[in-house]
Amino acid sequence: MPKMDFKPWPVDDAAAALNAALATDDLSRVMATLGTIARAKSMRQVAADTGLGRESLYKSLAPTGRPEFATVLKVLAALGLRLCVVPIEDAR
Repeated sequence: MPKMDFKPWPVDDAAAALNAALATDDLSRVMATLGTIARAKSMRQVAADTGLGRESLYKSLAPTGRPEFATVLKVLAALGLRLCVVPIEDAR
């Protein structure tokens, strides 16, 4: 597989994309979006920032990945993001 040249996403764009994916309630879409953003930053850098293995991050952040919640939080922090919870009625 050829190496793809990704450019890091601006943090506001990454947050908007993840919020849109989360709004779908589709876990595979959320994981695919998070994985795309992480690859754009450099999975090697995300692995270094999280203390997690690069290969395990590729697997965890695939559309079929099912990472532990702690992994998701570490990846978000490495990307300069965090989760925020709002009541469902406010989210619409």
